[in-house]
Amino acid sequence: MLVSRDDLVQMEGKITEVHAGGNFAVTTDTRHEILARLSGRIRRHHIRVVLGDRVTVAVSPYDPTHGLVVYRSR
Repeated sequence: MLVSRDDLVQMEGKITEVHAGGNFAVTTDTRHEILARLSGRIRRHHIRVVLGDRVTVAVSPYDPTHGLVVYRSR
């Protein structure tokens, strides 16, 4: 079953760890740990995401431990 982009929950957080392969550990403002990948749009436009950045993570309601980094705050 595929989840559409409209069904994803947007959460704000901070990059706490950088893993290999474009994976990041994100701690949300509600103190949840999420393993997040970079979304295709961020990879396509070569937006650099580094440790300590504020990001928006789109999380599936079915698996809240994984998500996509969809926006990097300035």
